[in-house]
Amino acid sequence: MKKILFTLCLMVSASFMFAQIQTPAASPFCKIEQEVGLTDVTIEYSRPSVKERTVFAADGLVPYGQLWRTGANAVTKFTFSDDVKLGGQKVAAGSYAVLCTPKASGDWTFNLYTYDERSWSSYKEKSPSVVVSAKAQQIPIGIESMLFFVENLRDESASIELLWSNMNVSIPLEVSADEQVMESIEKAIAGTSKGDYYTAASYYYKTGRDLNQALTWIQLATAGDSPKFWQVRRESQILGKLGRYKEAIAAAEKSMMLAEKAGNMEYVKFNKEAITEWTAKK
Repeated sequence: MKKILFTLCLMVSASFMFAQIQTPAASPFCKIEQEVGLTDVTIEYSRPSVKERTVFAADGLVPYGQLWRTGANAVTKFTFSDDVKLGGQKVAAGSYAVLCTPKASGDWTFNLYTYDERSWSSYKEKSPSVVVSAKAQQIPIGIESMLFFVENLRDESASIELLWSNMNVSIPLEVSADEQVMESIEKAIAGTSKGDYYTAASYYYKTGRDLNQALTWIQLATAGDSPKFWQVRRESQILGKLGRYKEAIAAAEKSMMLAEKAGNMEYVKFNKEAITEWTAKK
């Protein structure tokens, strides 16, 4: 009996010891987070390496025409904080398991499944929530460890890039930043501050919306005894866009004076250049 107990103790001790040992993962976990417009995009995946193997081929590590976990270990996971379009397809806000099918033609398909567990094989028999097509092309360099990143950032778009071995796959991503901004402007204007008036006017100016409305808002922001030089600068720009050059010059001169007082020579330069331009147009 004592021998049995002794043996059991040894087994438990050995199990405990092994549980404490950690070694480097062959395909390390990676998580990237990127804001696109006002939408948070998160990608979680494991990064396999080439290790002198042929990756994408009919008989490669990732065979053409077969469903792939898009990485290693657990399934790759995309998360979007808002509704988006991926590869032109509508994707609701949430988390998705991502499996793809590489094809020799370069026309890859990505299957997005509502995420519920880490095991990639559990999704193979399920119907995807969204199927997205993407173009793959060969690149003249070799990427040793698989890499996801978000590129070509704009206010309302970007691309999710997958690079590995000699292949680059690009998936277009669209977000609704403009719609979100307009909603926030409408909510804020009711009981707004001068800062909100400036932000709303600036957005209208930058996106080519109703400049008369933008002027109303910016003049509410610059009213009073202590306007900020960058706010008065925006007022001059809106007036200039409206072709009201005499008023634009007066506002630019005021902004320049305030910028000089604040020690901001960059804005002094901006205003001087604008005054020269508008004087020639009067």
